[in-house]
Amino acid sequence: MLDGMSMDQLRTFIAAADEGSFSAAGRKLRRAQSVVSQTLANLEAQVGFALFERSGRYPKLTEPGYALLLHARSAIASMDDFKAKARSLAEGLEAELSVAVDVMYPICSLTEAVRAFQQQFPGMPLRVHVEALGAVVQPVLDGRCRFAIMGSFPEVPQDCAAEFLQAVPVVTVAAPSHPLAALKPPISRQEAAGHVQLILTDRSDLTAGRQFGVAGNQNWRLADLGAKHAFLKAGLGWGNMPLHMVDEDIAAGRLQRIEIEPSPVMGPFFSMYALHRKDAPPGPAARWFIDWLKQHGSQQD
Repeated sequence: MLDGMSMDQLRTFIAAADEGSFSAAGRKLRRAQSVVSQTLANLEAQVGFALFERSGRYPKLTEPGYALLLHARSAIASMDDFKAKARSLAEGLEAELSVAVDVMYPICSLTEAVRAFQQQFPGMPLRVHVEALGAVVQPVLDGRCRFAIMGSFPEVPQDCAAEFLQAVPVVTVAAPSHPLAALKPPISRQEAAGHVQLILTDRSDLTAGRQFGVAGNQNWRLADLGAKHAFLKAGLGWGNMPLHMVDEDIAAGRLQRIEIEPSPVMGPFFSMYALHRKDAPPGPAARWFIDWLKQHGSQQD
């Protein structure tokens, strides 16, 4: 009976284990809970033992189930690699290239990469979507973009792979007239929380209920980094910015670096990665673009 085991059963098994319930696994897989339950029951009949303990409110992996889960993940990963390689070999050069780019990525590096891409692939349409946080990742998960340059979203989704590109320095700034600019560093996060913090909002649902580097509840959420930059210079609040966007303002005295106690979830750099789905690796043009960024991107800062 084990010879009849399918990849679909293994994916359902993994989804149920990861989501913690059959109904949640059904939502993830876009199937009815009854279909998930029946698929798992068939799998258990084939292996000859229970994979989940069902006596409580939520199903829990049995000890043998946990042991098989590791092998299920390995089998699925191997199959995904096989399909990705086959797709890459069959696809050839992409008809067009769509890329999602983190707003924190240096625009000079992106501009030079696009210029070089145009010279290398003069007839290929290029679509560039500039976003922040989870909105950079979502188009890749949805299949709307072949890869993303991510940095402000701190996690690599399970079904994706990432390649490091460069580190982008981040500084905390305020206008010289702002009250925090007059305080001796380091400024406590409690003190900073008493003033309006300007933060970027996520146009996706991937960070719903989560916050990164936010000191308190007194904040203004902006969907545009340019607006945040202007509000900072106007003294309307304080916030974190990529250094390449504000270094001239700091030198000219339009903005001032302020030192806040370190955040437990945000460091002094955004680590930029090229992100793609494991089952949809970069084609020749996307591969060329990523390799150019690896080789030349940090030289343009």
